[in-house]
Amino acid sequence: MLYHTWHREYGFEFELITYKWPSWLHKQTEKQRIIWAYKILFLDVIFPLSLKKVIFVDADQIVRTDMGELYDMDIKGRPLAYTPFCDNNKEMDGYRFWRQGFWKDHLRGRPYHISALYVVDLAKFRQTASGDTLRVFYETLSKDPNSLSNLDQDLPNYAQHTVPIFSLPQEWLWCESWCGNATKSKSKTIDLCNNPMTKEPKLQ
Repeated sequence: MLYHTWHREYGFEFELITYKWPSWLHKQTEKQRIIWAYKILFLDVIFPLSLKKVIFVDADQIVRTDMGELYDMDIKGRPLAYTPFCDNNKEMDGYRFWRQGFWKDHLRGRPYHISALYVVDLAKFRQTASGDTLRVFYETLSKDPNSLSNLDQDLPNYAQHTVPIFSLPQEWLWCESWCGNATKSKSKTIDLCNNPMTKEPKLQ
């Protein structure tokens, strides 16, 4: 595996983890949705207790800064920290689903966050039983085929009234579709996000 080459070349340690899906929890069958579910549902149990904080970064993310800055950031006692979706690219106003219908009513003025990069304070997450709370919400919502279309993103945003999210500064996640080019130079990470207007894939 490439990890073995990388860790020698760049001097980092890594461990692979595995966790069996609980028999009592509603199962996902599509591979992509299984991956999404593991990203958010089992944060309190898949990592060793000695680990205090983790940062998730999507594989298609371009990092342009020292991630230690993000690791050390004070997220004000919240168990999770995400970056809200940008709102500077006005061409995308009609596609901002969180500003209309169900999401507008549910969020009640709170931002809708993107899941391509996020921080988990594992100590706070476990202390507040946030994993149990998210699994309860998931068990209820996942049985409706019209719910959780973006599982790893919709679930924490839906639950943020109970599992509070710290909103990271916008520069921590820039994506061309939603943010526009004016703020790109200040971005700390770049996300190759989809463009709902053109339907173009992330990579061509």
